[in-house]
Amino acid sequence: MNNHPRKPFRIEPFRHRVEMDPKYAEKTWKILEHAIHEIYNHNASGLSFEELYRNAYNMVLHKYGEKLYSGLVTTMTGHLREIAKTVEAAQGSLFLEGLNRKWVDHNKALQMIRDILMYMDRTYVTNSNKTPVHELGLNLWRDHIVRAAKIKDRLLNTLLELVRCERTGEVINRGLMRNIIKMLTELGPSVYHEDFEKPFVEEASTFYSIESQQFIECCDCGDYLQKAERRLNEEIERVSHYLDSKSEVKITAVVEREMIANHMQRLVHMENSGLVSMLVDDKYDDLGRMYNLFRRVPAGLPTIRDVMTTHLRETGKQLVTDPEKLKDPVEFVQCLLDEKDKYDKIISEAFNNDKTFQNALNSSFEYFINLNARSPEFISLFVDDKLRKGLKGVNEEDVEVVLDKVMMLFRYLQEKDVFEKYYKQHLAKRLLSGKTVSDDAERSLIVKLKTECGYQFTSKLEGMFTDMKTSRDTMQGFTAMLAASSEGNEGPTLAVQVLTTGSWPTQTGARCNLPKEILTVCDKFKAYYLSTHTGRRLTWQTNMGTADLKATFGKGQKHELNVSTYQMSILILFNSADRLSYKDIEEATDIPAPDLKRCLQSLACVKGRNVLGKEPMSKDIGEEDDFYFNEKFSSKFYKVKIGTVAAQKETEPEKQETRQRVEEDRKPQIEAAIVRIMKARRVLDHNNIVAEVTKQLQSRFLPNPAVIKKRIESLIEREFLERDKTDRKLYRYLA
Repeated sequence: MNNHPRKPFRIEPFRHRVEMDPKYAEKTWKILEHAIHEIYNHNASGLSFEELYRNAYNMVLHKYGEKLYSGLVTTMTGHLREIAKTVEAAQGSLFLEGLNRKWVDHNKALQMIRDILMYMDRTYVTNSNKTPVHELGLNLWRDHIVRAAKIKDRLLNTLLELVRCERTGEVINRGLMRNIIKMLTELGPSVYHEDFEKPFVEEASTFYSIESQQFIECCDCGDYLQKAERRLNEEIERVSHYLDSKSEVKITAVVEREMIANHMQRLVHMENSGLVSMLVDDKYDDLGRMYNLFRRVPAGLPTIRDVMTTHLRETGKQLVTDPEKLKDPVEFVQCLLDEKDKYDKIISEAFNNDKTFQNALNSSFEYFINLNARSPEFISLFVDDKLRKGLKGVNEEDVEVVLDKVMMLFRYLQEKDVFEKYYKQHLAKRLLSGKTVSDDAERSLIVKLKTECGYQFTSKLEGMFTDMKTSRDTMQGFTAMLAASSEGNEGPTLAVQVLTTGSWPTQTGARCNLPKEILTVCDKFKAYYLSTHTGRRLTWQTNMGTADLKATFGKGQKHELNVSTYQMSILILFNSADRLSYKDIEEATDIPAPDLKRCLQSLACVKGRNVLGKEPMSKDIGEEDDFYFNEKFSSKFYKVKIGTVAAQKETEPEKQETRQRVEEDRKPQIEAAIVRIMKARRVLDHNNIVAEVTKQLQSRFLPNPAVIKKRIESLIEREFLERDKTDRKLYRYLA
């Protein structure tokens, strides 16, 4: 068997040449050229697109792609030049309509031509890096129509004129505008931007610059803002109707700059209608409009905020220094709360609850509330008024609202410890006189204070409530003891509240010689109490008590008088004397002079409560005055309450005394803070100690650097700290 190598097969080309008609390309192109003319002349219905496609396909296949492509360019260019002449010849409104109609026709024609030349598009155009048919058609339209010498400027001016007409209130054909603008965008971003958008924005800038100047000269601030808002909305609407969406940012920036940013200062400070006027008159709509417009421009909101803050600080300063307002602490605090409510509502309804505006409001209130050193006292008096009578018949939710508002003002106080001092005094009076509206409301406020300032702040206040409960239990035991010993019906009835010295704002050495009838029962209680509690000492606080006296006046008229312990001691003197001088009363009772004068004033000088008569009759008590029992006293009530004439606010000496007590209480707190800091840091310079102590104590009060320095000196004397041997500003902690 022979192993001959196998020969590979080879396909030979045809032996005979295929002869092509030398005029094939020319003839085929003529057919295609004729078809393109027919398409542009709206006679495409008689064409066979399949045949045309095959002709174009064969031309590309036989390497006549270049002839086909260049022929297409020449033919389309010729047609577009004719179209340009037609468009140029159109007059008035027919210009845009004609352009739009020709553009629609051109697009349809382009679609058919692209279908016929699809094979060329896929092969020849791709391989030769030529522009695809559709894009070529758009480029030729751009160069020969849109940018034609006689069309370009006319087109731009026509479009800008239509926009101008619309701005002045005329109705234009928005559909036509939309089509023309769409044509520009389809011709490429650069065409829309260069040929229309750029001049459009420049023209808008000029228009709004002139218009804003006209408006600001003749309108008040509210009207101007309305017009600016309307213009802004119109431009946004214009973009949505017929401009490219990317133009919105540019055109709104123009309106914002020309109508708002360039006139900001003039608008906010406009006399009788600017920001301050809007704030005073609660113009929420105008304020909201200003906020929404100004937030669109740089430095817009800070401008509103700064003007609001300046105005708020000025009005607040006037309020806290107004001598008329200072006469009534309750009205003073109510004005502060009303002012806070007013601005809270403005910020919530007009300023979108903007946190930066809230912060500005808080800092302003903190600034002017602390300008008045009596703010802590007045806030406590306001609470006292509300919890005594102001919240009677008010439901729990409304009580909470009032207490929350008080806490809000409390947070602004820098001297919270001063508030605590006064609050403790006022709470004590309410509890001891049984005049509090609601124990729940009292406890609710203490819980709020505890949450705000910690347990230390309220521990003594809570102790006061504990004492009241313990006293009730003690009195039950005492009453039971008297009943058992058959002494219960003899002499006056006594109700005692036993107060822990450290918890209550008691005054040491409150002098008063009690009537012997009262002293007897007081001694019985003292004996009972000390028999049940060992190691305790009782001191009578006669300045804090009350008494009910039965009195018989002329014609046998009987009344029950509710008086203070001091007043009781004075009145009982008249059981054994018809007439007493001021000196006699002072000697017999030993009541301190200021208190005695106030008591006599309330007993003899208050109309409808004057159970004593006075000679000479005057509003004030003099040391030469004489007093007598007023037989002619009458009242339509059986029970008559005689309050002590006392200023709601403290007198100057009392104020000094309270301030002194506060300063004394601060000393150990400052020292404790210094020791805590030095224990942790071991070595620290003077400035850093002052900064750290201030930081630690600012939730209660702002310590004075001079006082901190004195406390450091005191600690050095007591060998808690020492000065560094080399650097005198450096302190060391001594363990």
